[in-house]
Amino acid sequence: MTEYVPTRADRFSFGLWTVGWQGVDVFGTAVRPTMDPAHAVHKLADVGAYGVTFHDNDLYPFEATHPERDQAIRSFRKALEETGLVVPMATTNLFGHPIFKDGAFTANERTVRRFAIRKVMDNLDLAAELGARTYVCWGGREGAESGAAKDIGTALDRMKEAFDILCSYVRDQGYDIRFAIEPKPNEPRGDILLPTIGHALAFIQSLEHKEMVGLNPEVGHEEMAGVNFAHGIAQALWHGKLFHVDLNGQNGPRFDQDLRFGAGNLRGAFWTVDVLETGGYDGPRHFDFKPPRTEDEAGVWESAQGCIRNYLILREKVRVFRADPEVQAALAEAKLDELATPTLADGETYAALRRDAPDIEALADRGCGFEKLDQLALDYLLGVRRG
Repeated sequence: MTEYVPTRADRFSFGLWTVGWQGVDVFGTAVRPTMDPAHAVHKLADVGAYGVTFHDNDLYPFEATHPERDQAIRSFRKALEETGLVVPMATTNLFGHPIFKDGAFTANERTVRRFAIRKVMDNLDLAAELGARTYVCWGGREGAESGAAKDIGTALDRMKEAFDILCSYVRDQGYDIRFAIEPKPNEPRGDILLPTIGHALAFIQSLEHKEMVGLNPEVGHEEMAGVNFAHGIAQALWHGKLFHVDLNGQNGPRFDQDLRFGAGNLRGAFWTVDVLETGGYDGPRHFDFKPPRTEDEAGVWESAQGCIRNYLILREKVRVFRADPEVQAALAEAKLDELATPTLADGETYAALRRDAPDIEALADRGCGFEKLDQLALDYLLGVRRG
């Protein structure tokens, strides 16, 4: 029996805000005590993570004094040294404090926007010190609940301005850091700017240093929008813009559930792993989930281990599925190889298309064989076929 033991080469990482979530929601207070970041680092090492990520205020409170901030960072750095965990990504909390109630980069009040950019710059300095190569920007408060409250075109101007400033700052400091936009359609704002992968890809093209900015898509966020996550990350890879990825579970277009990876849409999780393992992505497999309110700390680590275990199980299923001779024959029958053949051969022009005389009736009558192919995948997913 496969034990599904993770290694550092698997590059599994977790945010401090995930395992450290106290279970607070709009209807209830905390069910778990505050978790010390250093303790979280040691426990993540125990479950097989290679990396840990953080918001600035995961390490120290918003109102922390400079000595308190320095002490928190020292403790965190010591835990990293003791465990060997790395910091592949960092981000800034621009959504928790009431100052950001109308957004950060796109707040109507100019003073708020200036403070938000400075807050990111401060944490970029720390991220660079700790070796982070990716800096995620989630605009959870960048949006509106009413049409008159926000001029969207002007808000996008301010969003572009913020990214241009921050890219210039990183370049001027000589930091080896890229930015990754994390789209989400709604919650906590009624409607959030850059709600999907497609919106973010289009926005990036407007930036002064667009080569420095890519995506950090999240399973749950894209499924909240009712779109196919695997297709979305495949397109991000096609554009060369999948800089990071957040893995969790979600049950369709409802509130953001942040279930452990594999819970919720298991079929979608299978194809997500397939794209990540076969599509050329070489970054961390980052879990952005929340252990349910029902769990004590032991349940937190069960949930974190479940994320890793489910990914490893699905990765094994993907590998044997792709290697199965019957699957390969079904792929050939479905003419997937022909999709990779250019529609016009070398040297041909569109004029050649007029000379074709295809058998229209025969092509119309021929089945595609997709049902057999899909059932083979489901057989692996359901465990009745093992290669």
